[in-house]
Amino acid sequence: MITVAIARQLLASVKALLVLTVLVGVIYPAAILAVGIALPHQAAGSLIEVDGEVVGSSLLGQAAEGPQWFQARPSVSEHSGDTSGGSNLGPNAQALADAVAERETALRAANPDATVGIPPDALTASASGLDPHISPEYAAYQAPRVAGARGIPLEQVLAMVADHTEGAALGFLGQDRVNVTELNADLADADAVAPRQ
Repeated sequence: MITVAIARQLLASVKALLVLTVLVGVIYPAAILAVGIALPHQAAGSLIEVDGEVVGSSLLGQAAEGPQWFQARPSVSEHSGDTSGGSNLGPNAQALADAVAERETALRAANPDATVGIPPDALTASASGLDPHISPEYAAYQAPRVAGARGIPLEQVLAMVADHTEGAALGFLGQDRVNVTELNADLADADAVAPRQ
């Protein structure tokens, strides 16, 4: 026979189940849906379009082929989202030193007109392998190569870099950064509107 104490516990459990079902099963999903509707660009993955075609996401770095594009940070996973991750090599690992030396040689060969030293983020891979940001210094290092390959003034390329430079959060959290995926998309947009020769 069910005692009064057990009946109270059962009633409390059923009430808690109903309240949590409504809260977690109805109200929370509805709130998340409302946020998605209010912010459609972000909810869709912050996709970037050029000429009406999706070319990437501002949240993910991607490799760019050719000297006319800014290069993202090195990626151990080759910017592949299904294998995100770093190399897990320690600072004393010979494999890391070899990779950094190889990247430095390749950067010097690809950027002979660079007027500044190679910044550290140009030589080291990001932890996720998907970082869309580079430092303003790395963007400035690449700017002469991009300007030369495109046949446009260096000042114009540097102005585009400045337009895509995001400051540290709240002015002091993190570092200034350039979203290289968005920068390359704007370069592609500029190609689309440039007069044909």
